[in-house]
Amino acid sequence: MHDDLVQKIKGDPSYHQLVKVRSRFGWALTGLMMLVYYGYILLIAFNKEFLASKTGAGVMTWGMPIGLFVIVFTVLVTGIYVRRANQQFDDLSNAIQARVQA
Repeated sequence: MHDDLVQKIKGDPSYHQLVKVRSRFGWALTGLMMLVYYGYILLIAFNKEFLASKTGAGVMTWGMPIGLFVIVFTVLVTGIYVRRANQQFDDLSNAIQARVQA
């Protein structure tokens, strides 16, 4: 019984569309996150002077707001994925499940 259900799901064209869309979206967000994170690491490695320079007349350096941006960007990317998963991906999954069980 369980194997039949799995085979029905794997044979459903909507399932293949869901996997394709979800994978493409996940890899796009992963690429953006890697670009931001590794960009920051490369900046630390090759341009310490810029990160150590002050932002103005105060004591804060550029490293602090850029590091904070990396953290906030991570939270935003996670939120974007969760929002789309809750809206689009869950709807597609529920439709596939209803169609297969009927």
